[in-house]
Amino acid sequence: MSGMDIPDQTGRTVVVTGGSSGIGRAAATALAAKGARVILAVRDQARGRAAAAGMPGRAESRPLDLGSLASVRAFAATLDEPIDCLINNAGAMSSTLRRTADGFESQFGVNHLGHFALTTLLRDRITRRVVTVTSAGYRAAHIDFEDLQWERRPYRPFGAYGQSKLANLLFTRELQRRLTAAGSPVLATAAHPGWAATGFTMTTGRAVVDRTLALGTRLLAQNAEGGARPTLLAAVGDVPGGSLSGPSRFGVRGPAAPETLTGPALDTAAARRLWEVSEHLTA
Repeated sequence: MSGMDIPDQTGRTVVVTGGSSGIGRAAATALAAKGARVILAVRDQARGRAAAAGMPGRAESRPLDLGSLASVRAFAATLDEPIDCLINNAGAMSSTLRRTADGFESQFGVNHLGHFALTTLLRDRITRRVVTVTSAGYRAAHIDFEDLQWERRPYRPFGAYGQSKLANLLFTRELQRRLTAAGSPVLATAAHPGWAATGFTMTTGRAVVDRTLALGTRLLAQNAEGGARPTLLAAVGDVPGGSLSGPSRFGVRGPAAPETLTGPALDTAAARRLWEVSEHLTA
């Protein structure tokens, strides 16, 4: 979905986490160009304000650190108006084991738990959609409920990243189930960008693999605007709740289209268990 395909967004408010760079910035810019009021939820306010100043229409930046539940609560408290769409876009990747302010493994804490807390805190104010950005790597991932925070296992960066991105999809599906059960018109959807060059660095901790990924990015990846197409389709396109949007050309690049969910993303029992665990961890 390109900017030309986006329907008029005048009068709508969109919150984009991590909207100061990469795919988040590209999606926010496209929506602002169509009349949306865009709120960029970012850690670095200097970058956030600079990004907002460069967007057409109404855009502003507010502080949000997804690695801190206190920050998530503080940000949510600043929003007392209806939010048409929440785009859970921000992501973290780390080649070494790191902890959030609340002691969670950083990738799981930022990519899933921070967004889980933000969405549930804003749930009564969201009127149209919740979009969560995931990764095609979910297919090879699994969630270890006995060691979510990598306290006993040897740390594997890709394993931790995959766990967090699978959690994004399970969260989306369980959120949609709960919205439907409550009779809510809000849709929960997901998107993955394929292979996009956005400044977001994938690291494995293995130099040869990292160099190969960097070379592949230079040769094969689409730009941030291309990577944002699935997010825009999931946000304003004609897609069902609980769906995943991605690039249509081998799942790597090209126009956005709905994808068929497979493997671990279809585990309904895991989705419900993850929700309950996430509620407990984020209080």
